[in-house]
Amino acid sequence: MEKRKVIVVGAGAAGMMAAGQAALAGAETILLEKMRRPGLKLAITGKGRCNLTNVAEIPEFIRHFGKNGRFLRQCFHQFFNAELTQFFEEKGLPLTKERGGRIFPTRGKAQEVVALFVAWLKKCGVSTQYNCSISRLLVVDGRVCGVVCNGKEIHADAVILATGGACYPATGSTGDGYPMSEMVGHSIIEVRPALVPLVTAGSLTSSMVDLNLRNIGVRLIVDGKKKEDAFGELVFSAFGVTGPVILTLSAVAVDALRADKKVELLLDLKPALDDKKLDARLLRDFAKRDKEPLTSILRGLLPREMIVACLNMTGVSGDRLGHSVSAVERKKLRMWLKNFPLTVTGYRPMKEAIVTAGGVNVKEVDPRTMESRKVAGLYLVGELLDLQADTGGYNLQAAFSTGWLAGKSASVTTAI
Repeated sequence: MEKRKVIVVGAGAAGMMAAGQAALAGAETILLEKMRRPGLKLAITGKGRCNLTNVAEIPEFIRHFGKNGRFLRQCFHQFFNAELTQFFEEKGLPLTKERGGRIFPTRGKAQEVVALFVAWLKKCGVSTQYNCSISRLLVVDGRVCGVVCNGKEIHADAVILATGGACYPATGSTGDGYPMSEMVGHSIIEVRPALVPLVTAGSLTSSMVDLNLRNIGVRLIVDGKKKEDAFGELVFSAFGVTGPVILTLSAVAVDALRADKKVELLLDLKPALDDKKLDARLLRDFAKRDKEPLTSILRGLLPREMIVACLNMTGVSGDRLGHSVSAVERKKLRMWLKNFPLTVTGYRPMKEAIVTAGGVNVKEVDPRTMESRKVAGLYLVGELLDLQADTGGYNLQAAFSTGWLAGKSASVTTAI
C-alpha cells in the first residue's frame, strides 16, 4: 500500500512533535520551515532555559487555559506531562523539577531540546526543508491536498498547520497561519498579546528601573473591582512593570484595556504580614531607631530605590524622626506597603509578548484529532489555536500535546 503523505508547516514545538509522530506512524512526512533553522522560538523559551511542562494534574492545567481549556482535555488524556517527560528522558535529556512544579532540562539549555528534536526527526525519516515560504493551502472539494511553497505546489494527503502565533517575529512567528486558515473558511478570534509587560502611568517606575522584587502579592483591579491576583516576582522598567507575576496577570489586563476599562495594580510589598503584624513591625522599628530619620528607618523595609516613591505617595516627610511619626502617618505607610498603586495605561507590543492570545476558533477543530471541522485532512495545532495559558510550562505542553495528536491522526485515513 502506498504511504500516506503528510506535510507539516512550521518547525516549532508543535510542528516538530507532529512531524515525528506522523513519520513514526508510517506516513511519508515533509516538514516545511520558513526560517533557516528549526526551533528558533523554542531555543529562547524561558530565557533560554525552556520550561517544558509542569507536574500539575490535568484539571489544574485546564484551569490555567481559562474558558477554552476544556478543549485540551481529550488531547491531554492521550499525551500529557508524564508521556512528555518520558519522551525526553528516553532520548537522553535529563530533566529537573523546580519551583511551582515547572520542568526544565537539568542543564538549563533550551538549545539541547532543539538539538534533540533535530536528531529525532532525522531518525524518524522526516524530510525537513528550510527557507520555505507557504503562501496558501490547496483545497479541492472541501479537502486539503497540499500547499503552495515558494510559488510551487506540493501535494499531500494531509497538512498540519503549526505556524505558531504572532509574537517573537524574529524567530519566524509572524502570524502567517491566521490568514491561511481564514482563506479556507476558519474564523479567527482577535489576535492580541498575552504574557506581555504592562505600561503604567507617569514616570514613577523610571526611578526604579531593573529593580527586582521577589515574593510580592499583586492584585489586578478592573473598574474598581478585584479581577485577579498573583504572587511572585516583579521587575520595574522605564515603561512600567514586567516579570512573572505581571505576565501572569497581563492577559486579563490587556482584554480589559481593549474594552476601555480602568485597570490598576495594587502591590502588596509585605504579603507575609497582615495589617496587625505590619503595624507592630513599624512600631518596633520606630521605637528602636527613634532618633533616626524616616528615610533611614525605611531602608529596613524597602529597597533604596522605592523610598522616595513611598514618601511622595504617602505625603510623610522623610526627615521625621522615628519617635515623632504619628499614628496617622504610620497608617499611611502601612496602607502603602500593602497597597502600592500603579495605574495601567497600556501594554507592550506583540513582539515583546511571550504568547499570542486569540487565533483559530477551537470550536472549528475536532479536539479528538486536531482535524479541522471546515476542511478534511487539515490539522491545526499549537499557538495557532485560540489557546493560551499563563507562565509555568502550560503553553509548551499544549503545543507538544496538540502536535503529537495531530501527527498520529494525520497519518491515518479519516473522513469528514
